[in-house]
Amino acid sequence: MDLVKTYAAAQDRYEKMPYNRVGRSGLKFPALSLGFWHNFGDNCSYEKMRAICRKAFDLGITQFDLANNYGPAYGSAEINAGRILKEDFSAYRDELVITSKAGYDMWPGPYGDWGSRKYLIASCDQSLKRLGLDYVDIFYHHRMDPETPLEETMGALADLIRSGKALYAGISNYDEEHTAQAVKIMKDLGYPLLVNQRKYSIFDRTIEEDGVKEYCHENGVGVIAFCPLAQGLLTGKYLQGIPKDSRIATDSRFLNSSALTKETLEQIRLLADLAAERGQSLAQMALAWILRDGKVCSALIGASRPEQVEENARAVENTSFTQEELDRIDAICRMA
Repeated sequence: MDLVKTYAAAQDRYEKMPYNRVGRSGLKFPALSLGFWHNFGDNCSYEKMRAICRKAFDLGITQFDLANNYGPAYGSAEINAGRILKEDFSAYRDELVITSKAGYDMWPGPYGDWGSRKYLIASCDQSLKRLGLDYVDIFYHHRMDPETPLEETMGALADLIRSGKALYAGISNYDEEHTAQAVKIMKDLGYPLLVNQRKYSIFDRTIEEDGVKEYCHENGVGVIAFCPLAQGLLTGKYLQGIPKDSRIATDSRFLNSSALTKETLEQIRLLADLAAERGQSLAQMALAWILRDGKVCSALIGASRPEQVEENARAVENTSFTQEELDRIDAICRMA
């Protein structure tokens, strides 16, 4: 692929991707969004990053999801994204939803982590500089802070909106209790809490068990799912062993070989069989399952090459499940 020539987006980019309203807001997310958690740091090919972003946008994936500490190294994903936005997407800025987050460790000392006003506002300023943008569409608090008053954290998000540095505020990894508190505080401050970003997959249903999914649906808060493919377990790529370039082989912080038990591999095989019956890959079925009931407005996908984006995007072609299929998936998950 020649990435030197000027990029012109596909004319048919909005024809196949569904767009879902985020809670009760005026904003819509593409059913699939592109996450920059992995594969956009300094350890990755810049030209491959550009190709992934181009392919995603050509397929109607209009949301690019980042955070201040995505890399490695911290901040490098935003730097690379900023370069890509400048070189390829400056003409399409108003068609894109660009997000960032702060809440995990970013710089040394007591002011580079968690949820203080000082940390969040400094983080947003730094993210905008790395991205080369005047504003982000959504700025998230990345995780609950047990020590900082929630009023301070939400107040900082509200002030970022008021200042024009962010258009909307979001939260990530918040449970139901703190989501409800955050919603009320933001409402009192005059701004909606747009969205909660949570881990969600066939293998991880915590968002159902702790009540967040239903609470958000009933109270006009959007939900966007990260890790919908369970760190690659729901792609089927581990059924024939561990590829050398896989996440298990290269990054044991979040997933390691101990996850590939005999029982888990059997579950993956059975799920892959069901996906084949539906005419889908396992990854496509897993993404479709996330979107099945309309209570999750987008699923975040990662990719190490453009072809993965193209394959995953086909998940939106069939997000309907029979009750028998849902029951089979549940039964397979109970096997562990």
